[in-house]
Amino acid sequence: MIARLLILLARGWQIGPSAILPPTCRYDPSCSAYAITALRRYGAMKGGWLALKRIARCHPWGGFGPDPVP
Repeated sequence: MIARLLILLARGWQIGPSAILPPTCRYDPSCSAYAITALRRYGAMKGGWLALKRIARCHPWGGFGPDPVP
């Protein structure tokens, strides 16, 4: 139930602000797509934690390139 709510929030980001803003994602897949996959695969607790860790790595001094969900 909580995972579905978090997935809806990520989809809302993809459809709303992300569709309007220029693409600036450093990773492939994007953080929102990563979060949706992690939440579907691992549930709200572990998937949410993986998504938060990924978002925390997304900064100018972070990495880039392919970063699949484990």
